[in-house]
Amino acid sequence: MPRRPPLLFLFALPALVVFAAFFCLPMARLLAVSVGGEQGAGVYWTMLSSPRYLHSLLVTVLLSGTVTLATLLIAGVAGTFLQRHPVPGKPVLVAMLTFPLAFPGVVIGFMVIMLGGRNGLLAALGDQLAGERWTFAYGLAGLFVGYLYFSIPRVILTVMAAVEKLDPSLEEAARSLGAGPWGVVRDVMLPALMPALVSSGAICFATSMGAFGTAFTLATQLDVLPLTIYNEFTNYANFGMAAALSVLLGAVTWALLALARWFSGDAVAATA
Repeated sequence: MPRRPPLLFLFALPALVVFAAFFCLPMARLLAVSVGGEQGAGVYWTMLSSPRYLHSLLVTVLLSGTVTLATLLIAGVAGTFLQRHPVPGKPVLVAMLTFPLAFPGVVIGFMVIMLGGRNGLLAALGDQLAGERWTFAYGLAGLFVGYLYFSIPRVILTVMAAVEKLDPSLEEAARSLGAGPWGVVRDVMLPALMPALVSSGAICFATSMGAFGTAFTLATQLDVLPLTIYNEFTNYANFGMAAALSVLLGAVTWALLALARWFSGDAVAATA
């Protein structure tokens, strides 16, 4: 009589199929394309030794890290306040704060242009006040605003859920022992919220690393890795380098997510 497969394997099979179809096979294809060009495996040495590609990676990592820190600060404070205080119309306010999740990157880029582009709101205001048109949409500042806009909703929901689970008695005990407001935040709330902050921050960082639509809408010459990959593939037909850069982008993002999972245990959301 043939043995039946373990029940746990049957439950895990759909996840294994999805993992193979959407990660293993595309990554294997990228590796094959990257070493299939004229340079062969040397394309990776060219990528790692070229100041241009390294600068693109550095800019992308620094931008994503800055966006992540700003998002954690803003969403951490806002999420804690909304969860702890009875704000009038809170369901509507939370819905408005999370509404950017419904927008694709192209729409967010267009909104940044409407705010800080050559004919945007800030340009018109600067023309009236100072006689010059203020713009920020077409550089890293515009990317920062756009990435921040779609990153805050991803973090604020996680923070609100984590704050809801905090034990108020621990904060009361800290106050009874003489801790001030900042002491309670530093010694009680932050350690308790750290797994949620790390996990949501990792997702924020990974999303910013790979965001393409917003950057492409603002300017195709911005020196961030997704646009560098696009230019290598589309403008220069350098398919091997484009594939190698894609592998590099995936490796850096995966390493960050793995580090976050190791640091925060099982708190890293599955939506990563």
